[in-house]
Amino acid sequence: MSQNTSSATQSASSTPSSERLPWAGLLALAMTGFICILTETIPAGLLLQIGDGLGVSEALAGQLVTLYAFGSLLAAIPLTTVTRGWRRRPLLLMCILGFLVFNTVTTLSSNYVLTLAARFFAGVSAGVLWGMIAGYARRMVPDSLKGRAMAVAMVGTPLALALGVPAGTLLGTLMGWRSIFGIMSLLALILIAWVFWKLPDYPGEAPDKRLPLYKVFVIPGVRPVLFVVLAWVLAHNILYTYIAPYLTQAGLTQRVDLVLLIFGITALVGIWVIGILIDRKLRPLVLFSLAAFALSSIALGMSSSQPVVIYLVVAVWGLTFGGAATLLQTAVAEAAGESADVAQSMLVTAWNLAIGGGGVMGGILIETVGVRSFPWVLFILLILALLVAWRAKEYGFPSRKR
Repeated sequence: MSQNTSSATQSASSTPSSERLPWAGLLALAMTGFICILTETIPAGLLLQIGDGLGVSEALAGQLVTLYAFGSLLAAIPLTTVTRGWRRRPLLLMCILGFLVFNTVTTLSSNYVLTLAARFFAGVSAGVLWGMIAGYARRMVPDSLKGRAMAVAMVGTPLALALGVPAGTLLGTLMGWRSIFGIMSLLALILIAWVFWKLPDYPGEAPDKRLPLYKVFVIPGVRPVLFVVLAWVLAHNILYTYIAPYLTQAGLTQRVDLVLLIFGITALVGIWVIGILIDRKLRPLVLFSLAAFALSSIALGMSSSQPVVIYLVVAVWGLTFGGAATLLQTAVAEAAGESADVAQSMLVTAWNLAIGGGGVMGGILIETVGVRSFPWVLFILLILALLVAWRAKEYGFPSRKR
């Protein structure tokens, strides 16, 4: 009898009943995302130092970013599928422990191959984490706050890009690149204690609720969301990856840092606005964001060498893309229902494919037709995403909550 009472009490404590956001727990998830993004992107700003430290070329040092993304891409769907029956907090802690271990190896390693292996397995940890953060945040709150909880849990991403990467690059230049990976290991250690202290545990998906992978993929609404992810993130990454050469043709070679700062600040504003409105206006927010980015790309194409236009377009770009992850993860979670974690892993895979595709497609465009083609390619991709989102008014991006 006492065991039943204890079990019921534990279950009740894991059930969201308050109309207030559990800030401490959600910010722990945001910190997890912050460490994920910082671990992924920080080598890009320190390639010269990393190359010197490992005795390799700058191009080979760049593969530290590639191997991380490759690990995430390979791990997201299969490992999320295998672990969907596991309890959530132990799985989260295992992934954070992965960051602690593999960032520590990167800090101490002087062997290039060992460092690449550590980066790959750090990416594997990230692939599993990104598949579960959204579902975790949504389980912590009642239905009326799910979108807002997602926005808080995802705020670590724009913070890492806007503040973490520039600060980490500066510190890495001053203190040495290894110190930055050491700091990230320390952050992971602090986060483990934070998760134990403030994050509730939840059971995994019940065996009778686990749909096969292909059945999750064909759930109404999932495929439209995944297509929008591919098109929207591909458009973003073509411009973001090659922003320096694009600005060079506009005579803004010395203003790359300013442009990225404008993007980062407006992205933070964007995610704040999304957090306020997402629970009531998900569909209008998606349609508006895509339409505004598409129209801005036209303005960029028509005035590609005007600094004022570029600054304004970058501001709109940041504002509309800042909350993209929250909007798309919320949409796919609502479409997939109890299979949300597996659907999220598909979204993570699509997102990483779009990141890689942006690098490849942007490089091809530069070599063939030049950077001035970017705005028009962006416009085509964004219009395709907008049309799919517009048509998905029953499922995917519904005009009313189902």
